Amino acid sequence: MKIQTLPLDGLLLIEPTRIGDTRGFFSETFRADRFEGVVGPVHFVQDNHSATVKQGTIRGLHFQKQPRAQGKLVRVTKGAILDVAVDIRSGSPTFGRHVMTELSAQNWRQLWIPVGFLHGFCTLVDDVEVIYKATDYYSPEHDAGVRWDDPEIGISWPASADAAQLSGKDRNAPLLSEIGPQFAFSK
Repeated sequence: MKIQTLPLDGLLLIEPTRIGDTRGFFSETFRADRFEGVVGPVHFVQDNHSATVKQGTIRGLHFQKQPRAQGKLVRVTKGAILDVAVDIRSGSPTFGRHVMTELSAQNWRQLWIPVGFLHGFCTLVDDVEVIYKATDYYSPEHDAGVRWDDPEIGISWPASADAAQLSGKDRNAPLLSEIGPQFAFSK
């Protein structure tokens, strides 16, 4: 398993090893001892699985407010996405900046997004399935987001505003400047 740090403190790109032969492959996609050896103690409590039919669908930018904030370990089992994480930790030297990375069934990479980041993705092909582990349970009362096309964040999505498929909630989410401080940066 290869683990690579990314330009925003706390984000990790993980590439599990696949051992293959004529039958297919085997892969250890998560191992607590190795993962926690890099990020520290993490307790996953929920696995989520989303299926998206159309290329150019954008889901996000989402987060859960304290005290129900979630860290997420995201992977793609079918298709490909452009996955995005945005730092929203007050006091962080990278506040408002984002990282984009392609996750696909082909490249087998995973993205670790700790508490304090927005998360979203755009499907790069039709028929995509995404699975992610979360460190807290989904809580509708704490569910929140920031608008996918916030100019302050400046994400260059692979789908134009006219062509992007979005939920009404995501299309009408507030701007980053409108949500107030949510998380504090600590080193």
